[in-house]
Amino acid sequence: MKTVFVGLGGVGGYYGGKAARAFEGGSEHRVVFLARGEHLRAITDKGLRVLAQDEEFLARPFLATDDPAEIGTADLVVFAVKGYDLRMAARTAAPLVGPETAVLPLLNGVNSPEILAGTLPPCRMLNGCVYISARIEGPGVVRQTGGSRKLFFGPVSGGREQYLPVEEMFRKAGIDAALVDDVNEAVWTKFIFMAPFAGVTSLFGRSFGEVLAGQDSQPMLEGMMREIQALAVLKGVSLPADIVELSLAKGVAFPPDTKSSMQLDCEKGRRTEIETFLGFVVREGERLGGDVHLTRGVYDALRMRADHPCGCVYEQEGQRP
Repeated sequence: MKTVFVGLGGVGGYYGGKAARAFEGGSEHRVVFLARGEHLRAITDKGLRVLAQDEEFLARPFLATDDPAEIGTADLVVFAVKGYDLRMAARTAAPLVGPETAVLPLLNGVNSPEILAGTLPPCRMLNGCVYISARIEGPGVVRQTGGSRKLFFGPVSGGREQYLPVEEMFRKAGIDAALVDDVNEAVWTKFIFMAPFAGVTSLFGRSFGEVLAGQDSQPMLEGMMREIQALAVLKGVSLPADIVELSLAKGVAFPPDTKSSMQLDCEKGRRTEIETFLGFVVREGERLGGDVHLTRGVYDALRMRADHPCGCVYEQEGQRP
């Protein structure tokens, strides 16, 4: 199986690194990195160094390149980029994709398959999500700092049996992967937790613990979760009846001083995934006639704030609600 990881940041670097180390040499599976810049040059020269919480290792892929023409058609393409880079990454990676190629996005949003389907040639579409905190520490170096590292994936439509070899490949690489029957439930379960926390922590400049304790922020957080729960119903996604309570409990389980990744990006003036987390909810909720006034308020406030504007560059022209 030829597996290409598109994007070698924290997520792609960790999971791609695990796969490349396990199948070094390419006799059983060929693991390829599609990367760029100094990160690519370092990987080409010395390999990818992965610093995980429980191990450190050097991964040498079968090939690392920025040119899809060197790779050819892949059996599996894993997208591990930020939401605002997905369309551009898909355009770049399109030559890798054929009718029998399985495409697996591992992003924070829930609508990655729709974005990819609008850009890529016809293929076998999957969706997935991961629970990991990881980042590029320097060119050719990725550090994993938290999370269970669990990976959930499954087909957008059709049966799961044909993807059992993908699950087997991941597990042979030491990746805690699960091929699930209902991937929508898996990705929305993560989304209903992440999106409200991203928005509220960024708006108030508060940690998880402070947001949960705030008389103004906690009701907003819970209300946004309920808006996403209702949106999931409108989109035909089945979630547990107590998903909001479960999501709030997840937040309580984090160290109280935890900050969301979007909050950190806002504080540092970096581009954020505001469209992935909040813009999507606003657009889909209003399109389907749902009540998303709390999410709309947070989205608009973050867009308008002058001191630390979030997501000041739109992912696509005309995308702002």
